[in-house]
Amino acid sequence: MGYDIERFVGYVNEGLLCSICRDVLEDPLQAPCEHAFCTACIHGWLVHHSNCPEDRQMIDVSLLRPLYRYMKNDLNRLQLHCKNREYGCEMVCSLESIDRHERECEYSQIPCSNAGCTVQIERRNLDGHLAVCEYRSRECPNGCGYTILSAEDAQHNCVAELRTELELLRSEMICRVEEAKHEMESRLDSQRRHMVQKESILQNEIEELKSQMSRMMSDIRSLMAAERQHRQELEQAELEKREL
Repeated sequence: MGYDIERFVGYVNEGLLCSICRDVLEDPLQAPCEHAFCTACIHGWLVHHSNCPEDRQMIDVSLLRPLYRYMKNDLNRLQLHCKNREYGCEMVCSLESIDRHERECEYSQIPCSNAGCTVQIERRNLDGHLAVCEYRSRECPNGCGYTILSAEDAQHNCVAELRTELELLRSEMICRVEEAKHEMESRLDSQRRHMVQKESILQNEIEELKSQMSRMMSDIRSLMAAERQHRQELEQAELEKREL
């Protein structure tokens, strides 16, 4: 749908009107036959038709093109009233800048930012509404530290709220302790397996060292026996020498 022609100041050229909705072009596209349409209008039309609504020439979505630059410039220069005119806004600006103005217009109807509140309020009055909104939140005046909604004042019970919070904290603490316990048990099991493996390796190394020591002792005994035999042979040779 286009811009309501009643919002515009002064004369609007016929060529700047949508051939379907007959309002001023919004996000315009042009057919090869040079008839112009709002994008939403022509797309909706081509769902059920395959021709131009003005001259019945065959057209397709792929043939639609942006509006000629000079027509686009003429369109952007048109002056129109803000859509919030009925609420008191007296702003008149170009079509090119109307969207920017309306996004920031103080007379725009916007929703209350408090969760649960369905009130639509003018942007300029929002702060005043938030100050009295029944869905506004505030800290409990009794000092329990809870944030409550004004609508819940009558039901708020500090002791009950704190007891509930305490139970939640207790449950959370138990869960954390259990998690820490499982994690420590897992770490201990891992360390225990590692120590068993190390013990096995060390035991094998000890057995190997014992075996090496046994072989060394056997070699030493053999050397000592050979040395005694050699000494005896020397003594015998010495006696034979004396006798000669």
